Amino acid sequence: MIRTVLCDLLGIEHPIVQGGMAWVATAELVAAVSEAGGLGILGGGNAPPDYVRAQVRQTKARTRKPFGVNIPLFSPYVDDVVQICIDEKVPVVATGAGSPGPWMAQLKEAGVKVMPVVASVALAKRLERMGADILVAEGTESGGHIGDVATLPLVPQIVDAVSGPVVAAGGIADGRGLAAALALGAVGVQMGTRFICAEECIAHPNYKQKIVKASDRATIATGHSLGHPVRALKNPMARKFEAMEKQGISEEELVEFGTGKLRLAVEEGDVIWGSVMAGQISGLIHDVLPAAEIIQRMVTEAEAILSQWLPSLVVAS
Repeated sequence: MIRTVLCDLLGIEHPIVQGGMAWVATAELVAAVSEAGGLGILGGGNAPPDYVRAQVRQTKARTRKPFGVNIPLFSPYVDDVVQICIDEKVPVVATGAGSPGPWMAQLKEAGVKVMPVVASVALAKRLERMGADILVAEGTESGGHIGDVATLPLVPQIVDAVSGPVVAAGGIADGRGLAAALALGAVGVQMGTRFICAEECIAHPNYKQKIVKASDRATIATGHSLGHPVRALKNPMARKFEAMEKQGISEEELVEFGTGKLRLAVEEGDVIWGSVMAGQISGLIHDVLPAAEIIQRMVTEAEAILSQWLPSLVVAS
Protein backbone atom coordinates (compact mmCIF):
# COMPACT_ATOMS: atom_id res chain seq x y z
CA MET A 1 0.00 0.00 0.00
CA ILE A 2 1.32 3.44 -0.92
CA ARG A 3 0.97 5.79 2.03
CA THR A 4 2.54 9.24 2.17
CA VAL A 5 2.38 12.26 4.45
CA LEU A 6 -0.58 13.45 2.36
CA CYS A 7 -2.66 10.53 3.65
CA ASP A 8 -1.89 11.46 7.25
CA LEU A 9 -2.56 15.17 6.68
CA LEU A 10 -5.92 14.64 5.03
CA GLY A 11 -7.06 11.44 6.74
CA ILE A 12 -7.29 9.48 3.48
CA GLU A 13 -6.14 6.01 2.45
CA HIS A 14 -4.53 6.74 -0.92
CA PRO A 15 -2.48 9.80 -2.01
CA ILE A 16 -4.99 10.67 -4.73
CA VAL A 17 -6.97 13.89 -4.95
CA GLN A 18 -9.83 14.51 -7.36
CA GLY A 19 -9.71 17.94 -8.98
CA GLY A 20 -12.51 20.34 -8.04
CA MET A 21 -13.94 20.89 -11.53
CA ALA A 22 -16.76 23.41 -11.86
CA TRP A 23 -20.18 21.86 -12.66
CA VAL A 24 -18.48 18.44 -13.02
CA ALA A 25 -17.29 17.65 -9.50
CA THR A 26 -20.62 17.36 -7.71
CA ALA A 27 -21.59 15.47 -4.58
CA GLU A 28 -22.04 12.19 -6.48
CA LEU A 29 -18.43 12.07 -7.70
CA VAL A 30 -16.89 13.67 -4.64
CA ALA A 31 -18.46 11.20 -2.23
CA ALA A 32 -17.51 8.25 -4.44
CA VAL A 33 -13.86 9.32 -4.54
CA SER A 34 -13.72 9.92 -0.79
CA GLU A 35 -15.46 6.61 -0.06
CA ALA A 36 -12.83 4.90 -2.24
CA GLY A 37 -10.02 6.31 -0.09
CA GLY A 38 -9.05 9.42 -2.05
CA LEU A 39 -9.99 13.03 -1.43
CA GLY A 40 -13.02 14.22 -3.37
CA ILE A 41 -13.27 17.96 -3.98
CA LEU A 42 -16.47 19.80 -4.86
CA GLY A 43 -16.21 22.26 -7.74
CA GLY A 44 -17.36 25.63 -6.44
CA GLY A 45 -16.74 27.41 -9.72
CA ASN A 46 -18.61 30.70 -9.85
CA ALA A 47 -21.76 29.03 -8.55
CA PRO A 48 -23.95 30.95 -6.08
CA PRO A 49 -23.60 30.23 -2.35
CA ASP A 50 -26.89 28.35 -2.05
CA TYR A 51 -25.71 25.85 -4.67
CA VAL A 52 -22.39 25.31 -2.90
CA ARG A 53 -24.02 24.85 0.50
CA ALA A 54 -26.47 22.33 -0.95
CA GLN A 55 -23.61 20.40 -2.56
CA VAL A 56 -21.67 20.33 0.70
CA ARG A 57 -24.67 18.96 2.56
CA GLN A 58 -25.39 16.38 -0.13
CA THR A 59 -21.79 15.21 0.09
CA LYS A 60 -22.05 14.90 3.87
CA ALA A 61 -25.16 12.80 3.42
CA ARG A 62 -23.27 10.41 1.14
CA THR A 63 -19.98 10.04 3.04
CA ARG A 64 -18.46 10.63 6.45
CA LYS A 65 -14.97 10.66 5.01
CA PRO A 66 -12.93 13.83 4.39
CA PHE A 67 -13.66 15.94 1.31
CA GLY A 68 -12.95 19.45 0.13
CA VAL A 69 -14.36 22.43 -1.75
CA ASN A 70 -12.56 24.18 -4.59
CA ILE A 71 -12.94 27.96 -4.69
CA PRO A 72 -11.64 29.73 -7.80
CA LEU A 73 -10.71 33.19 -6.61
CA PHE A 74 -12.32 34.90 -9.61
CA SER A 75 -15.73 33.88 -8.25
CA PRO A 76 -17.88 36.82 -7.15
CA TYR A 77 -18.97 34.72 -4.17
CA VAL A 78 -15.59 33.95 -2.59
CA ASP A 79 -16.40 35.53 0.79
CA ASP A 80 -19.71 33.71 1.05
CA VAL A 81 -18.30 30.33 0.00
CA VAL A 82 -15.39 30.63 2.44
CA GLN A 83 -17.90 31.27 5.24
CA ILE A 84 -19.99 28.28 4.12
CA CYS A 85 -16.91 26.04 4.32
CA ILE A 86 -16.22 27.30 7.84
CA ASP A 87 -19.85 26.97 8.98
CA GLU A 88 -20.19 23.48 7.48
CA LYS A 89 -16.81 22.37 8.86
CA VAL A 90 -15.44 21.35 5.46
CA PRO A 91 -12.03 19.74 6.14
CA VAL A 92 -10.16 21.11 3.09
CA VAL A 93 -10.44 24.18 0.89
CA ALA A 94 -8.62 24.12 -2.44
CA THR A 95 -8.12 27.40 -4.29
CA GLY A 96 -7.06 28.44 -7.77
CA ALA A 97 -6.70 31.47 -10.03
CA GLY A 98 -4.95 33.67 -7.51
CA SER A 99 -3.80 33.93 -3.91
CA PRO A 100 -6.03 32.89 -0.99
CA GLY A 101 -4.06 35.20 1.30
CA PRO A 102 -7.02 37.41 2.32
CA TRP A 103 -8.94 34.36 3.56
CA MET A 104 -6.07 32.25 4.88
CA ALA A 105 -6.25 33.32 8.52
CA GLN A 106 -9.97 32.75 8.98
CA LEU A 107 -9.81 29.35 7.28
CA LYS A 108 -6.88 28.16 9.36
CA GLU A 109 -8.39 29.52 12.57
CA ALA A 110 -11.44 27.37 11.81
CA GLY A 111 -9.23 24.29 11.38
CA VAL A 112 -9.67 24.12 7.59
CA LYS A 113 -6.63 22.91 5.64
CA VAL A 114 -5.80 25.20 2.73
CA MET A 115 -4.57 23.61 -0.50
CA PRO A 116 -3.91 26.14 -3.30
CA VAL A 117 -3.21 25.17 -6.90
CA VAL A 118 -0.04 26.88 -8.13
CA ALA A 119 1.58 27.11 -11.56
CA SER A 120 4.88 28.78 -10.63
CA VAL A 121 7.66 28.53 -8.08
CA ALA A 122 7.23 32.18 -7.03
CA LEU A 123 3.56 31.71 -6.14
CA ALA A 124 4.30 28.44 -4.34
CA LYS A 125 6.90 30.11 -2.11
CA ARG A 126 4.62 33.07 -1.37
CA LEU A 127 1.65 30.88 -0.43
CA GLU A 128 3.75 28.65 1.79
CA ARG A 129 4.89 31.74 3.69
CA MET A 130 1.22 32.70 4.10
CA GLY A 131 0.48 29.34 5.69
CA ALA A 132 -0.78 27.02 2.95
CA ASP A 133 -0.88 23.45 4.25
CA ILE A 134 -0.41 21.68 0.90
CA LEU A 135 0.51 23.00 -2.54
CA VAL A 136 -0.79 21.50 -5.77
CA ALA A 137 1.78 22.02 -8.53
CA GLU A 138 -0.29 21.96 -11.71
CA GLY A 139 1.35 21.74 -15.12
CA THR A 140 0.05 23.16 -18.36
CA GLU A 141 -1.04 19.67 -19.53
CA SER A 142 -4.12 19.87 -17.32
CA GLY A 143 -7.63 20.73 -18.45
CA GLY A 144 -9.43 23.98 -17.71
CA HIS A 145 -7.47 27.02 -16.53
CA ILE A 146 -3.74 26.45 -17.00
CA GLY A 147 -0.31 27.97 -16.48
CA ASP A 148 2.56 27.79 -18.95
CA VAL A 149 5.05 25.38 -17.33
CA ALA A 150 4.74 21.63 -17.88
CA THR A 151 4.29 19.20 -14.99
CA LEU A 152 7.62 17.39 -15.34
CA PRO A 153 9.79 20.51 -14.83
CA LEU A 154 7.34 22.30 -12.53
CA VAL A 155 6.89 19.70 -9.80
CA PRO A 156 10.54 19.14 -8.82
CA GLN A 157 11.27 22.87 -8.91
CA ILE A 158 8.42 23.56 -6.50
CA VAL A 159 9.41 20.57 -4.35
CA ASP A 160 12.92 22.02 -4.07
CA ALA A 161 11.65 25.54 -3.37
CA VAL A 162 9.29 24.80 -0.46
CA SER A 163 9.48 22.75 2.71
CA GLY A 164 5.87 21.56 2.84
CA PRO A 165 4.07 18.80 0.94
CA VAL A 166 3.51 19.13 -2.80
CA VAL A 167 0.87 17.33 -4.87
CA ALA A 168 1.49 16.88 -8.61
CA ALA A 169 -1.24 17.65 -11.13
CA GLY A 170 -1.54 17.80 -14.91
CA GLY A 171 -1.11 14.87 -17.28
CA ILE A 172 -1.76 12.13 -14.72
CA ALA A 173 -4.32 9.39 -15.23
CA ASP A 174 -2.87 6.06 -14.10
CA GLY A 175 -0.38 4.31 -11.83
CA ARG A 176 2.55 5.30 -14.01
CA GLY A 177 1.69 8.93 -13.38
CA LEU A 178 1.44 8.36 -9.64
CA ALA A 179 4.79 6.56 -9.53
CA ALA A 180 6.40 9.31 -11.59
CA ALA A 181 5.01 12.03 -9.34
CA LEU A 182 6.38 10.32 -6.24
CA ALA A 183 9.77 10.00 -7.95
CA LEU A 184 9.71 13.76 -8.57
CA GLY A 185 9.27 14.39 -4.85
CA ALA A 186 5.49 14.89 -4.72
CA VAL A 187 3.48 13.29 -1.94
CA GLY A 188 0.51 12.50 -4.14
CA VAL A 189 -1.39 13.40 -7.28
CA GLN A 190 -4.46 15.36 -8.28
CA MET A 191 -6.51 14.19 -11.26
CA GLY A 192 -9.38 15.86 -13.03
CA THR A 193 -9.87 14.49 -16.54
CA ARG A 194 -9.60 10.84 -15.47
CA PHE A 195 -12.39 11.35 -12.94
CA ILE A 196 -14.68 12.97 -15.52
CA CYS A 197 -14.79 9.47 -16.96
CA ALA A 198 -15.98 7.97 -13.68
CA GLU A 199 -19.44 6.42 -13.64
CA GLU A 200 -20.48 8.61 -10.72
CA CYS A 201 -19.56 11.83 -12.51
CA ILE A 202 -22.70 13.68 -13.67
CA ALA A 203 -21.06 15.00 -16.85
CA HIS A 204 -23.17 14.18 -19.92
CA PRO A 205 -22.27 10.90 -21.69
CA ASN A 206 -21.37 12.93 -24.80
CA TYR A 207 -18.71 14.74 -22.78
CA LYS A 208 -17.25 11.48 -21.46
CA GLN A 209 -17.22 9.86 -24.91
CA LYS A 210 -15.46 12.88 -26.37
CA ILE A 211 -12.64 12.21 -23.90
CA VAL A 212 -12.65 8.43 -24.46
CA LYS A 213 -12.31 8.96 -28.22
CA ALA A 214 -9.63 11.67 -27.92
CA SER A 215 -6.14 11.31 -29.37
CA ASP A 216 -2.83 12.60 -28.05
CA ARG A 217 -3.23 15.92 -29.92
CA ALA A 218 -6.92 16.40 -29.23
CA THR A 219 -6.70 19.47 -26.98
CA ILE A 220 -6.27 23.17 -27.63
CA ALA A 221 -5.41 26.06 -25.30
CA THR A 222 -7.25 29.34 -25.88
CA GLY A 223 -7.71 32.54 -23.92
CA HIS A 224 -4.05 33.61 -23.87
CA SER A 225 -5.06 37.14 -24.86
CA LEU A 226 -7.24 37.34 -21.75
CA GLY A 227 -4.40 36.28 -19.47
CA HIS A 228 -6.33 33.18 -18.40
CA PRO A 229 -5.69 30.38 -20.90
CA VAL A 230 -7.99 27.36 -20.85
CA ARG A 231 -7.35 23.87 -22.22
CA ALA A 232 -10.24 21.96 -23.80
CA LEU A 233 -10.84 19.37 -26.49
CA LYS A 234 -10.85 20.71 -30.04
CA ASN A 235 -14.32 21.39 -31.43
CA PRO A 236 -16.06 24.15 -33.39
CA MET A 237 -16.53 26.26 -30.24
CA ALA A 238 -12.82 26.16 -29.34
CA ARG A 239 -11.80 26.80 -32.95
CA LYS A 240 -14.10 29.80 -33.18
CA PHE A 241 -12.74 31.21 -29.92
CA GLU A 242 -9.20 30.78 -31.26
CA ALA A 243 -10.14 32.56 -34.49
CA MET A 244 -11.80 35.41 -32.59
CA GLU A 245 -8.61 35.92 -30.56
CA LYS A 246 -6.50 36.07 -33.71
CA GLN A 247 -8.89 38.65 -35.16
CA GLY A 248 -8.37 40.89 -32.16
CA ILE A 249 -11.96 40.68 -30.93
CA SER A 250 -12.46 42.69 -27.74
CA GLU A 251 -12.11 41.10 -24.33
CA GLU A 252 -15.77 41.79 -23.58
CA GLU A 253 -16.91 39.93 -26.71
CA LEU A 254 -14.61 37.00 -26.01
CA VAL A 255 -15.85 36.68 -22.44
CA GLU A 256 -19.46 36.91 -23.58
CA PHE A 257 -18.89 34.21 -26.20
CA GLY A 258 -17.22 31.86 -23.72
CA THR A 259 -19.56 32.35 -20.78
CA GLY A 260 -21.70 29.31 -20.01
CA LYS A 261 -20.03 27.07 -22.56
CA LEU A 262 -18.63 24.59 -20.02
CA ARG A 263 -22.02 24.11 -18.43
CA LEU A 264 -23.53 23.67 -21.91
CA ALA A 265 -21.21 20.72 -22.53
CA VAL A 266 -21.46 19.20 -19.05
CA GLU A 267 -25.21 19.39 -18.55
CA GLU A 268 -26.67 19.37 -22.07
CA GLY A 269 -24.01 17.28 -23.80
CA ASP A 270 -23.36 19.87 -26.52
CA VAL A 271 -19.83 18.93 -27.50
CA ILE A 272 -20.00 21.07 -30.64
CA TRP A 273 -20.67 24.54 -29.18
CA GLY A 274 -19.92 23.74 -25.55
CA SER A 275 -16.47 23.89 -23.96
CA VAL A 276 -15.25 20.33 -23.33
CA MET A 277 -12.52 21.14 -20.82
CA ALA A 278 -10.05 18.27 -20.52
CA GLY A 279 -6.32 17.71 -20.25
CA GLN A 280 -3.71 16.34 -22.63
CA ILE A 281 -3.97 13.01 -20.84
CA SER A 282 -7.34 12.47 -22.57
CA GLY A 283 -5.65 10.33 -25.22
CA LEU A 284 -4.75 7.82 -22.51
CA ILE A 285 -8.30 7.39 -21.22
CA HIS A 286 -10.27 4.67 -22.98
CA ASP A 287 -13.10 3.74 -20.63
CA VAL A 288 -15.65 4.91 -18.08
CA LEU A 289 -15.27 3.14 -14.74
CA PRO A 290 -16.48 3.45 -11.14
CA ALA A 291 -14.33 5.90 -9.17
CA ALA A 292 -13.28 3.13 -6.79
CA GLU A 293 -11.99 1.02 -9.66
CA ILE A 294 -10.05 3.97 -11.12
CA ILE A 295 -8.32 4.48 -7.78
CA GLN A 296 -7.66 0.80 -7.11
CA ARG A 297 -6.21 0.18 -10.57
CA MET A 298 -4.01 3.23 -10.21
CA VAL A 299 -2.67 2.24 -6.80
CA THR A 300 -2.07 -1.37 -7.85
CA GLU A 301 -0.17 -0.29 -10.97
CA ALA A 302 1.94 2.24 -9.06
CA GLU A 303 2.79 -0.34 -6.39
CA ALA A 304 3.93 -2.80 -9.06
CA ILE A 305 6.13 -0.18 -10.71
CA LEU A 306 7.70 1.03 -7.47
CA SER A 307 8.33 -2.47 -6.09
CA GLN A 308 9.50 -4.24 -9.25
CA TRP A 309 10.95 -1.77 -11.73
CA LEU A 310 12.83 0.84 -9.74
CA PRO A 311 15.04 -1.57 -7.75
CA SER A 312 16.15 -3.21 -10.98
CA LEU A 313 17.48 0.11 -12.23
CA VAL A 314 19.95 0.42 -9.36
CA VAL A 315 23.31 -1.21 -10.12
CA ALA A 316 25.79 -1.82 -7.32
CA SER A 317 29.14 -0.09 -7.83
